[in-house]
Amino acid sequence: QLQLVESGGGLVQPGGSLRLSCAGSGFRLDDYAIGWFRQAPGKEREGVSCISAVDGSTNYADSVKGRFTISRDNAKGTVYLQMNSLKPEDTGVYYCGATMIYTDGVPTNFGSWGQGTQVTVSS
Repeated sequence: QLQLVESGGGLVQPGGSLRLSCAGSGFRLDDYAIGWFRQAPGKEREGVSCISAVDGSTNYADSVKGRFTISRDNAKGTVYLQMNSLKPEDTGVYYCGATMIYTDGVPTNFGSWGQGTQVTVSS
């Protein structure tokens, strides 16, 4: 059974950095595309970034381009989300999900969500 566990969240001041980790168990992480999503209070879950299992290509939401970097270490079974220049609007619960489905080369239909990790950007 696929299990994902997120970690690395916390409270950070605007302009600060955090690195989130998404660890997999019960499956080979390198077989799956991994995506990071977030949900702010009162808002729907939105996609932040994803990384392909096929060629390692990455995608980012416009709101985080140039500030966030997704990477994967298949040997450690972990995907990271490096978040720099954080803004208050980045606040939310961050989730990672896995998929083996692609549409036009972009991972879609993520599932097997972890429990999430809280990120709060505030002074």
